[in-house]
Amino acid sequence: MDMLWNGWGDPARATPLPDTVTGLLGELLGVKPRDAASVPLERIDVPDSPLEAAAHRALAAAVGDRPDRLRTDAETRVRHTRGKSTPDLLRIRAGDTTDTPAAVVLPDSHDEVLAVLAACAEHGLALVPFGGGTSVVGGLAPARRRDFVALDLRHMNRLLDLDEVSRTATLQPGLRAPEAEALLAEQGYTLGHFPQSYEWATIGGFAATRSSGQASAGHGRFDDMVLGLTLATPAGTLDTGRAPRSAAGPDLRQLVLGSEGAFGVITSVTVRIRPVPRVRRYEGWRFASFDQGAAALRRLAQDGPRPTVLRLSDETETLIGLAQPDAIGDSLARQDAGCLAVVGFEGTEEDTAHRREGAAAVLRDSGGTFAGEEPGERWAHGRYSAPYLRDSLLDAGALAETLETAAYWSRLPALYAAVRDALTGTLTEAGTPPLVMCHISHVYENGASLYFTVVSAQGDDAVAHWTRAKHAANEAILAAGGTITHHHGVGTDHRDWYVREAGPLGVEALRAVKRSLDPAGLLNPGVLLPAD
Repeated sequence: MDMLWNGWGDPARATPLPDTVTGLLGELLGVKPRDAASVPLERIDVPDSPLEAAAHRALAAAVGDRPDRLRTDAETRVRHTRGKSTPDLLRIRAGDTTDTPAAVVLPDSHDEVLAVLAACAEHGLALVPFGGGTSVVGGLAPARRRDFVALDLRHMNRLLDLDEVSRTATLQPGLRAPEAEALLAEQGYTLGHFPQSYEWATIGGFAATRSSGQASAGHGRFDDMVLGLTLATPAGTLDTGRAPRSAAGPDLRQLVLGSEGAFGVITSVTVRIRPVPRVRRYEGWRFASFDQGAAALRRLAQDGPRPTVLRLSDETETLIGLAQPDAIGDSLARQDAGCLAVVGFEGTEEDTAHRREGAAAVLRDSGGTFAGEEPGERWAHGRYSAPYLRDSLLDAGALAETLETAAYWSRLPALYAAVRDALTGTLTEAGTPPLVMCHISHVYENGASLYFTVVSAQGDDAVAHWTRAKHAANEAILAAGGTITHHHGVGTDHRDWYVREAGPLGVEALRAVKRSLDPAGLLNPGVLLPAD
């Protein structure tokens, strides 16, 4: 099943906002109903494909001249236009097809990917790898200096190998996360990677963006899980990962991880796997303030015992109920909500009980109050619902978007305040005072991430309105010592700030890599690095 073309996920799961929430959006934020509905798919004006006949023949031959593997029809091209950020959705709902590919190619092997790259090089076509289409940072909207094709990897969706002795699995990049988990579970294993995009994102996308899942406190980020990769490039094939760790020079795996399709197309990923947990328990803890809760999380991250899931919502997010997206608005009448932490444990019965008991002692000693299992279980039940809520807010006429960053623990309070102030100040000056919410979503021994959600009225031009606010937040992040992105990736939205974060020498080193692997600059031009 394809993802909803002008929203998130499965259309059957879209639900309108409760009347109470819609009313409060109008009263508190001045949100007004939309002037016009989204343009229907069949009425979107898509120009004919600019693909020349010779290029069409070359691409078709690269995928075996199978008619279903090279598509130029309007609907397929619209479904591969941009990603799922709020600006992406606002543009496509208005019928904007300026980033529509000339064609969509669907290979099913590494060799076919190499053949497609050769055809693109021969005919001067840019190429954008396309997995689940879940990018929220402009990762699927290349610089438009030439026509481009979308390389849809959905047919590269197999489990290639499972080594039970080493506990590794080799997966193709187009395998969606639920499919990967199902294949591994058949043999008693799990990858343990569950980001909010889990239901739609792919293995290749996780690697290309350095994804981080909601169980990262226990399982680590996706880049921690990767042991090897194969990359198809216009210059040939790059194989990395002969052993779990090596001292044989710089680790080329790290060069591919986070490269966002700018250096090549990931065609296989070898990951470490673990036995399926026998026990999964999630619970809630309440703290009087965000600072108090953050200090408790830091103790667990640094000194243990570390839970598998560890998250903390600030006062506003807790009050609104966004920590439990399927219960949005339920906490609005409460005045003592404080800050909700969700703590989860996965593993054997014995190990889970031991870590749960030890963590509870730390949380109580840090001022936390046990809130029972219900908040944690509700979070687990609704953990993939927030993007659907975003769609409902857009339908109601609100502007809703997220952004994230990370920093060392000592810098986290200042970073939190700086980003909140930047978002609130910019949007208020524009006449649309916002609701700004935040949670700590991933913790490390030395720091943590901050994930912000913003809701306001859309203003006269919602895309321009958000762009100004996002720029102000990006400036605040760099000034406060944070990284421009923790797990959403760079894309085009963060590119200019990433260049500043990496510095001139770092950028030139990356450009040298790109020149070696992609000498004609075909791959995702303008994403990650400015186009030449």
